[in-house]
Amino acid sequence: MSFDLPQNVILPVDEIDVRLDPAPHPFERDNLPAIDKNWLHETAINPHIFDGAVALLSELSYRDRRLTGRCHIVRYATFMYWRRNRLTPNAGHAFAHAMLVAGDGALVAIRMGPKTVNAGRVYFAAGSFELEDFRDGQVDVAYNMRREVMEEIGIDLAEADSQPGQRHYLLATGSGTVIFRRYRMQANANQLINRINAFVATQEEPEIAGPVIIHSANDLPDDIAPHMKPLVEWHFSNPA
Repeated sequence: MSFDLPQNVILPVDEIDVRLDPAPHPFERDNLPAIDKNWLHETAINPHIFDGAVALLSELSYRDRRLTGRCHIVRYATFMYWRRNRLTPNAGHAFAHAMLVAGDGALVAIRMGPKTVNAGRVYFAAGSFELEDFRDGQVDVAYNMRREVMEEIGIDLAEADSQPGQRHYLLATGSGTVIFRRYRMQANANQLINRINAFVATQEEPEIAGPVIIHSANDLPDDIAPHMKPLVEWHFSNPA
């Protein structure tokens, strides 16, 4: 089992082949007592979190613009324990970001809601891979992005301008690997703010506190997630 990716550099990705292994993840199998103990600690801090199911990697590598890997469905409690032990050699996390670009060129991010694990943090709308994100055992990154954006901000990525050949990119850091691509919307930033706020107002327990608009690489909001800074800088340095 290995994780073989260049770190802290944005790389183009032409093919994503991350497969689902039905076997238990070794990290979960070998740490069950510690996972349960940590979950008691996590729920004491935040009683709103739920022990659902997410994907955790056991392998990930990058070669010739191709990302390949293997993951397993684990308890959310396992993922939370992994977050406190990120240096473990046999487990890792990957997630997808839909980088929403408004018609006026601004980036549309979100601030996480107060009941979430990452309360107050600023990201692009995203979430971990879940079982429904796999097709014939292979992760469907486009579906994951579309699902998460719809769930969090009520916008369908199908509205984005069609760009044949638009590729994905990745950034691997010590905290995980983000796979991202740009989705260009016709609506300007203010129009998207109004739509997102209207959607959030309809939610009984919204995941997000609200939208965050980023107009330039020098316009970073408070509490932006560390991996977001290089993504924002990359976007404004590569506007095409």
